[in-house]
Amino acid sequence: MVNLVYADENGRIFDHPSLEMTGSSAASWQRVDERTLIPLPAGSELFVLPGRLPVGYDRRSGSFQVVTDDPYAAGKKVQAVAAFMAPAHTQILTAAYYRRRNAPVLPLFSYTAVGWKEGQFWVAGIRVDEDRRQDSDQFNEDRLRRQARDYLERLPHNRLVQHLGKCALTYGCPAAKNFFLERWEAPLPSSPVCNAACLGCISLQQGTPICASQDRISFVPRAEELAEVALGHLQRAAAPVVSFGQGCEGEPLLQGKTLAAAVKKVRQQSGRGTINLNTNGSLPQVVAQLRQYGLDSIRVSLNSARQYYYCRYYRPRGFDLKEVKESMQVMKMSKGFVSINLLTLPGLTDEDEEVEALIRLIDDTNLDLIQMRNLNIDPEWYLSGINYQPRANKHGILGMMAHIKKHHPQVKFGYFNPCLSPA
Repeated sequence: MVNLVYADENGRIFDHPSLEMTGSSAASWQRVDERTLIPLPAGSELFVLPGRLPVGYDRRSGSFQVVTDDPYAAGKKVQAVAAFMAPAHTQILTAAYYRRRNAPVLPLFSYTAVGWKEGQFWVAGIRVDEDRRQDSDQFNEDRLRRQARDYLERLPHNRLVQHLGKCALTYGCPAAKNFFLERWEAPLPSSPVCNAACLGCISLQQGTPICASQDRISFVPRAEELAEVALGHLQRAAAPVVSFGQGCEGEPLLQGKTLAAAVKKVRQQSGRGTINLNTNGSLPQVVAQLRQYGLDSIRVSLNSARQYYYCRYYRPRGFDLKEVKESMQVMKMSKGFVSINLLTLPGLTDEDEEVEALIRLIDDTNLDLIQMRNLNIDPEWYLSGINYQPRANKHGILGMMAHIKKHHPQVKFGYFNPCLSPA
């Protein structure tokens, strides 16, 4: 048996002596198939969930049990526990818990079901990308600090480099770290404004009970600043990718002229590596222009391929899924590479109607890659915010991936933006 884990009132974590771990699928408690468990990946974190009681499964009674008292200290309070998995991993189930009245909304992280067996933690998840670019053992913090200080002192005129210094050294952003370490994918944040107001925006929260996870960039870098960062990285790094559109900004397509000038400057000097755009796909005409100047790939963010749930989450201004789909089509018609950043929540993403909508989207766009990213949000707050109406038929995350593969075997699953042309 994989035991339920819980935290005592001081935040210390224990395994329950008699209850089996459970998970949740769109707020519906589930038993966990042990075949879907993997050891807690290195670089992951464990979170205590305030105002939430752990839920386990009692094999003797054949029922789910809400744990109200510490089994090792009668009368003492307990709290639910979840795992925040390291990059390259996707949830199979979220943590199961009972939410107390007036419990606070959880911060903008993902909350994976976690249990204990044979001396280690296990999580309901899979590794969807073998690329190790953000694995914790790939980062030497002393080397990072040395090289970041060198960059910051050498390029004091470049505001983007200074911004990335904060991302790497204050927020610990793996992409910003990799820029200073001169390898893999480097970020090019460029827009302080957005044309959507996503529920789970990690850089701007207004009128909500949660805080943004990080500061949004406060300026528009000049094309020269963007090109200086991008060109240096593309020339020095192995398998280099540079990406507009990061968690610390709004929508980069709103800075289309600046991005076009930057891409043009870079491609006039080097054809090496991949220039990528992470975007909401709201302005297909700008995507077309960027492609003409040398943009290689786009990654379009989606929480759902269904119009209603998409609009309830993104709260777009002046666009919807029609424009998003058109941006993908424009890119594919010009032989560009298209990914979707599928913001995954077990129970919704694998729902039968959702899977069929995803298949129709692939039919219409011929996209290349689905990046399986965990949606960083309080699951119950999210489901309430999009007015989720559950349906009975669910594939499970693994079943969803298999079903899509059956219909579109050419589509790949992963987590990162690939380097399309290292040389």
